[in-house]
Amino acid sequence: MAEVNPFSLSGTQYSQHWPSLVSPDYWLNKGFILATGQPKAAWRWAPGTTFLSTQRAVLTGVVLYLTMVFGGQMIMKKVAKPIRMKRVTQLHNLTLTLISGFLLLAFLEQCLPVWRDKGFFFTICGAESWTQPMEVIYYLNYLTKWLEFIDTILLVLKKKRLEFLHYYHHSLTMVLCFEELLGRVSVAWIICSINLFVHVIMYYYYFLASCGKKVWWKEIVTTLQIAQFVVDLGLCYFCLYTHITFHAVVSLPSVGADCRGTRLAAYYGCVLLSSYLLLFVQFFIKTYIKEEKGGYLGFRPMNYDDLKAKKPVEQKVEKTE
Repeated sequence: MAEVNPFSLSGTQYSQHWPSLVSPDYWLNKGFILATGQPKAAWRWAPGTTFLSTQRAVLTGVVLYLTMVFGGQMIMKKVAKPIRMKRVTQLHNLTLTLISGFLLLAFLEQCLPVWRDKGFFFTICGAESWTQPMEVIYYLNYLTKWLEFIDTILLVLKKKRLEFLHYYHHSLTMVLCFEELLGRVSVAWIICSINLFVHVIMYYYYFLASCGKKVWWKEIVTTLQIAQFVVDLGLCYFCLYTHITFHAVVSLPSVGADCRGTRLAAYYGCVLLSSYLLLFVQFFIKTYIKEEKGGYLGFRPMNYDDLKAKKPVEQKVEKTE
């Protein structure tokens, strides 16, 4: 979208906006000092140098991931019993719940003060809204997409059937986060924040399920995912339209401003998120909307499993009568 300009490092020392005990920025800085011996403000995203920052690395990751999906399924067909790694699954789901919550708070700590002082439009389009503290969080969020590949490994080992939506979403979301880093798309912060909010709920649901808990609100997770993409697409198309109309040769209705980020990243995000919305709606209809008479539309009642177990018996009685 708009031409990418280097961000200013002025004021990065003021990136901690909350008290130290509850400030993600404070703890991130402590983590950087412990791991690298340097403060967080010294870190830079450098394509070709930073870990997993090249297109070759991303492409290799996608190819290896898909190879693991299809190759792993072929191998597991020859294995007599599923490999259930209950403790690993629990730890994985709980870890991603906590990481997602931490990164969500990190985004909010940086963006809410800017939203308050300069307005919402500046946070999603402003050329100076992409800052070094934000770039750190974007990069960490990008790394979590690699960590989420473990979801698929665990499902393959359990010999679970994988929907196309599962591996399509996992692989290309990692690519999307990489493109957002390359393109420095300002609106990405709210897309990432909503996604992290949904992931807190989703991975907590998975954690409870892996602990053997009966959780009735699976439909709510899918509904939140669909709502997420509706909001994301509204923002993405608005920002892309704002950019196009700002640079249009002919006069078009516009807000008279530009949006930061590369056009390639904007196009990729709009197309990919549109496909996600269609696939998740299709999944919702297939999974939760019952076609038979008397079925449930949308959320099932809490005693749905009991009702479902009784239904075949009731139908059999009707036939014998």
